[in-house]
Amino acid sequence: MTSVVRTGTTIAAIATPQGRGGVGIIRLSGPQARTIAETLAQHAIKQPRYAQFARWYAAPNQTEQQLFEKTCAPSEKTHSPTIDEGLMLYFDAPHSFTGEEVVELQGHGGIMVQQALLTRLYELGAIAAEAGEFSARAFENGKLDLVQAEAIADLIDASSQAAARSAVRSLQGDFSAYIQQVLEKLIHVRLYVEAAIDFSEEDIDFLADGHILTLLDDVRSAVETVQKTARQGQLLREGIQIVIAGRPNAGKSSLLNALAGVERAIVTNIAGTTRDVLHETLILKGLPITLTDTAGLRSTEDVVEREGIRRARLAIAQADLLLLVYDLNQTEHPLILAQEFFAEHMQPNRLLLVGNKADLTPVQAAAFPNTTHPGLTLPKTPEQAYTQVVISAKTGQGLTELIDTITERVGYQPTEQTFIARTRHLEALRQCQRCLNEAREQLTDYAAGELMAESLRQAQCYLSSITGEFTADDLLGEIFGSFCIGK
Repeated sequence: MTSVVRTGTTIAAIATPQGRGGVGIIRLSGPQARTIAETLAQHAIKQPRYAQFARWYAAPNQTEQQLFEKTCAPSEKTHSPTIDEGLMLYFDAPHSFTGEEVVELQGHGGIMVQQALLTRLYELGAIAAEAGEFSARAFENGKLDLVQAEAIADLIDASSQAAARSAVRSLQGDFSAYIQQVLEKLIHVRLYVEAAIDFSEEDIDFLADGHILTLLDDVRSAVETVQKTARQGQLLREGIQIVIAGRPNAGKSSLLNALAGVERAIVTNIAGTTRDVLHETLILKGLPITLTDTAGLRSTEDVVEREGIRRARLAIAQADLLLLVYDLNQTEHPLILAQEFFAEHMQPNRLLLVGNKADLTPVQAAAFPNTTHPGLTLPKTPEQAYTQVVISAKTGQGLTELIDTITERVGYQPTEQTFIARTRHLEALRQCQRCLNEAREQLTDYAAGELMAESLRQAQCYLSSITGEFTADDLLGEIFGSFCIGK
């Protein structure tokens, strides 16, 4: 969006998915919404929030109109050709979604009929809405804060029931209310610090009495709590990227099929069957996951397979979590394999060892080896730091444990209080916490009231940017520009 709101204009857009359907809705918002709708219907709107049947007419044919005026009595009435018919609802300002006059035309769903209606609305003075402009107007007119506006898009895009419920909580203001509570605590601390600065010549030293430190630590704790909850919301909204890697015929494609519940990947006993990366989106315990099956990692002269391996290594570098799948019947130590395939990505919190084909393996052989192996050099990272899960992709053995381990590894523990959150929210909270930590250091180490006051002011700005109280116009344009047309 080039601007957040085009003041004084009336916008129009289709608010339902375009295509063939029983109902298609066109939304108008702005100072001329009612006038335009009444001209389109050629009759007055009765009252706000009252659904009334209407026909919507095209522009009159000038020749036919002139002929009618010459031959008919003045009291007689004629209509132009009908474009469509349906229900018309009017919402008066400020009692509408955008806070402006809003009219909804609920007609038949179909590309041609809705485009014809839009064309007529443009002829009558409306302009085409930009992406997210309805929500932007609601934000500008105080009907929604920025978190609630973003929650609208998140609710539409929710890929799981848990994400939808969290988006509804954000839309209803739960996240905003929590931020407001923390803001009130922070403002309270600022008042004490400013008072200490103003009365610095008096005998009372407010900075040294310990009360401000107690209040500040309370704010820091509250921000830490909201960070943890927001992280859960970010996982629900954005999900995680998991890459399955390993040698050919280790069972990578079988594992993808087992987790997805469908035969998405071709499985054979021929090495090198998977030549390209294969993506599958699924929900595990409410968590959206993009699962990527990759070509088996090995040396090969096959040009196509080598390109698949190159793409596999690119996917590995971008993954949130790596599943190294190896055959329990083979003698290679899994960490030696990991070191060979992706030594630079061998962080214990990012690498999960998955021993497959447990149905063909004696129980004792499926245990994680606890010995030193030649060529295995892992300074500061002992074997015990890595987690291994033993499974059988063929029979389903161990899959529940694997799913539990994945969600635990990424820190996914949603509750009924989880609200949807975005990366920008987490960054604002991180910066706020940084400023609060600086403020604490300035208080405890230097008793520098002025510096502490400035750090607290910056912390408040970061916190307020979440709800949009202090937010630059270019950021608003970027946020609302990501919405769909009609929202």
